[in-house]
Amino acid sequence: MMEEVLTNLFRIEIPLPGSPLKSLNSYVIKAPQRNLIIDTGMNRKECLAAMEAGLQELGVDLEKTDFFITHMHADHFGLVARLVTDTSTVYFNRPDAEAVEGWSGWESMLDYAGRNGFPEDELRAALHNHPGYKYSPERVPKLTILEDGDAVIYGDYRFTCVQTPGHTRGHMCLYEPAGKVLVCGDHILHDITPNIQCWSGKENPLKSYLESLDKVYELEVDLALPGHRSLFRNCKERIDELKRHHQERADEVLSILGKDAKHAFQVASEMTWDIVCESWGRFPVAQKWFATGEAIAHLIYLEAKGMVFRLGDEKTITYSLNSA
Repeated sequence: MMEEVLTNLFRIEIPLPGSPLKSLNSYVIKAPQRNLIIDTGMNRKECLAAMEAGLQELGVDLEKTDFFITHMHADHFGLVARLVTDTSTVYFNRPDAEAVEGWSGWESMLDYAGRNGFPEDELRAALHNHPGYKYSPERVPKLTILEDGDAVIYGDYRFTCVQTPGHTRGHMCLYEPAGKVLVCGDHILHDITPNIQCWSGKENPLKSYLESLDKVYELEVDLALPGHRSLFRNCKERIDELKRHHQERADEVLSILGKDAKHAFQVASEMTWDIVCESWGRFPVAQKWFATGEAIAHLIYLEAKGMVFRLGDEKTITYSLNSA
């Protein structure tokens, strides 16, 4: 599906077969000198076919087109290497660029997942079903780094970069103050909750995410253009809902811990998830991975606030309530 959202700003709906997300919103700005594509879809034939059909309908010449990628996840970044030409500029954020350019493989994440209770016999299946493993680009194109506050100007649109870490370390939105338009990637979604997960004991992504929500709350937004699902206008109201959601999640984690020390996989198995499944055991293994990562993010957030404490050795990490 392709539609004109604003004058010379179009949305191409890129299918994501088999994903609960259903599709990606790729935005295209047509301009006399250079066009801009914001986010691309996964590196798979279904995404490429939809993108090519949409661009053909719009009459977009890729030789006169640049790219802005909100963050490193495969459903946004995966297809860009198959679309760039020798004349293309690919705009990206520094933290995610460092991650993809310095990528050393999945082993450290698998090890950390195992230490957080993810069953050894399911780890490889989780990896092989992970969209980042299956649909990332074969190569990383040359990236042009943008910083918080930088301008991105195409046609009549003058965007300001807004760094919003949380969903990834470097996630970046685009804000157009004249039209009060926010291109928000996966920072704010209207009818689903962005996944905030953690696979390192050195980060606190939920804290970063909540701070980023507060940062965006200060902007005057009449129209939000998210990375998935429907566009929306009630940006401040949605931010309030997301903050309440994570507070309720944190409270749920505290309730699950009770008096017993538990690892993150156990905590995730007892959390409430919006997925139609008879039991945790029947969850698709990829969804167990995302759920466990989200449980870790909430546990680390609560640990930093002094509400839980971590016990760990080389094999297992568990969390307990801080009775003090």
